[in-house]
Amino acid sequence: MAASDSDRAQRGIQSIEVGGQLLRALVHHGRPMALKDLAREADMTAAKAHPYMVSFGRLGLIEQDRASGHYLLGPLALQLGLISLQQADPVHIATPLIGQLAQQIGHTVALAVWGARGATIVRTAESPSPVHVNMRHGTVFSLTNTASGRVFAAYLDEDAVRSLLEEERQRQKQRKGGEPTPPAGMPPVQPLPSWGDFERQLQEVRGHGISRSDGEVIEGVSAMAAPVFDHTGAIVLAVTAIGPAGIFDTAWDGEISRALKACADTVSQRLGAAAAAPASPRTER
Repeated sequence: MAASDSDRAQRGIQSIEVGGQLLRALVHHGRPMALKDLAREADMTAAKAHPYMVSFGRLGLIEQDRASGHYLLGPLALQLGLISLQQADPVHIATPLIGQLAQQIGHTVALAVWGARGATIVRTAESPSPVHVNMRHGTVFSLTNTASGRVFAAYLDEDAVRSLLEEERQRQKQRKGGEPTPPAGMPPVQPLPSWGDFERQLQEVRGHGISRSDGEVIEGVSAMAAPVFDHTGAIVLAVTAIGPAGIFDTAWDGEISRALKACADTVSQRLGAAAAAPASPRTER
């Protein structure tokens, strides 16, 4: 039977795909490797692997250390990696994933970036459940009493976070006594934490790799947020899930937590971040 146009369009070059397994092994291990070890990782003999490495070397994808004979990534591979990182858009990469995540956990999921006023929603994926919580584009999360705000605060520069906390404290003082009683369902405004108390909350976030909030902004509404990091280790996004408290699992190791962290880790890895999130990016004092 003749191959269809679609089959022909999808047909690749098998030798390139076979040789690519050697590059995958080199990238996976992240260190110079001997030919026999590379070949074993790619499930081929050293004799079969060697011609591929010669061709890759001519292209600049790999190079060979003259002293040890081990192979490492070459200048072309490094250039390709740098260009890929420059082109990577965290929101663009994460957007298709949050729709799948909302379907998986049954709650609304949003992406938040750090803006001039704080953590700000830029994308949303609604829950498939008829009972869910909506989030609007452009909504700015509080630094201190939301899951998204705290997850950013946990990984941003400490001096910047201290300054933002003080700014929020000053705004709260200006509003005090000038606002009506909160409407039904809205908890009363709580005093902002001291820096020591807030830092303890942020240590908890860093320890678990995720932030959570339970009824702090709206009674009966819970949320969790996981951080996304770029290749420099800087936080660039928060993946946030929100839903009715009665059916929203806020356990640190619960289903929602695991799903959020898996999604955030996938985006981080596509942005070139290390496999594990940093415990704390802050400079030692």
